[in-house]
Amino acid sequence: MDWNGRRVLVTGAGKGIGRATAVMLAKRGAKVVALSRSADDLASLAAEIACETICADLAGIGAIEAAVRLALPVDLLVNCAGTTVLQSFVTSDLAEFNRVMNVNTVAPMVLSQIVVRDWLARGIKGAIVNVSSDAARRGVANHTAYCASKAALDAMTRVMAAELGPSGIRVNSVNPTVTLTPMGELAWSDPAKADPVKARIPLGRFLDPDEVAEAILFLLSDGASMVNGVSLPVDGGLAVS
Repeated sequence: MDWNGRRVLVTGAGKGIGRATAVMLAKRGAKVVALSRSADDLASLAAEIACETICADLAGIGAIEAAVRLALPVDLLVNCAGTTVLQSFVTSDLAEFNRVMNVNTVAPMVLSQIVVRDWLARGIKGAIVNVSSDAARRGVANHTAYCASKAALDAMTRVMAAELGPSGIRVNSVNPTVTLTPMGELAWSDPAKADPVKARIPLGRFLDPDEVAEAILFLLSDGASMVNGVSLPVDGGLAVS
């Protein structure tokens, strides 16, 4: 795909999968608008690639519209910002549960609504990729809020695809397993925890952020022009093992 002239908003662009996606898009010619809550991360990203930056915390739902208005107009959207909290089901704190749901599910909804309304007004046939997780389909101990938020994100992706498809707007999600972002490396550094999961992955290893970014770019691209409403596992075969 020729990315030149394509303006792409990437949330969660300061670290991990979002950063890998922003860098890959910029290096292939896209105009990247990078959104992150960390000003330091945005500064280091801007030193690495040519991009516009917006510093905003998507946990504050009321601040989303003002932040996204700064980015418009865009041609494509990647909802990658995410967070989690490790709490068992019986000890899950409602405030923390709501915070995770706000960042992982509500913020992508509100942000996408703003972008899509602009697309509909301008007759743009855009594409959205929501970054979900294989946790959307599994029960992972101590991840009540995270699993719930990603399952809800996948369900919302399907509704968005069904409603927006007739206007030429495609919506898909990617569902990676453990990805070796800085947070992933820290969380899965213990072989006693990591090795049993790796043993269930037919390809025998965890993901690099660039491998998820490649899948995101494919779903955004014209090469995926008839791919709509899917939740794409990027997991080395874990889903079928």
